Amino acid sequence: MGIEENKDVVRRFVAECVNTHREDLLPRFVDEAVTMHPGTPDSAQAMQGIDELRAAYRRFRILVPDMQVTHDLLIGEGPYVVARWTTTGTHASELSGIPATGDELRWGGTDIYRIEGGRIVEWWRNDDFAGLLRRLGRRVL
Repeated sequence: MGIEENKDVVRRFVAECVNTHREDLLPRFVDEAVTMHPGTPDSAQAMQGIDELRAAYRRFRILVPDMQVTHDLLIGEGPYVVARWTTTGTHASELSGIPATGDELRWGGTDIYRIEGGRIVEWWRNDDFAGLLRRLGRRVL
């Protein structure tokens, strides 16, 4: 697949699966053996396989049930797609010891995806989780 096709996989993953809350569509975009490298302090260990990703997806749906992701920038290079994104949604359940506030959350980050055969096989995340916690009133080093 070419760079534009790889970028389209990421676009469609967010538009058709993430923003529509369609967990059942994960296998369409994500390989069964996917490795995800989270960049947040609460989950520093890599996730292996689509079932672990599915569980994380469910946790975020409880935390931010109306979550919407917007791509601010997509860059492709070979099998890699870099996505700069912004997420918004309502804080609906406990997050790192902070009870649900009902406030609108907004945070950003950068993901790097490796695409093979039209599906995501590896995924690195780096987001502003510390900034999000600060905005919710938690002291962060």
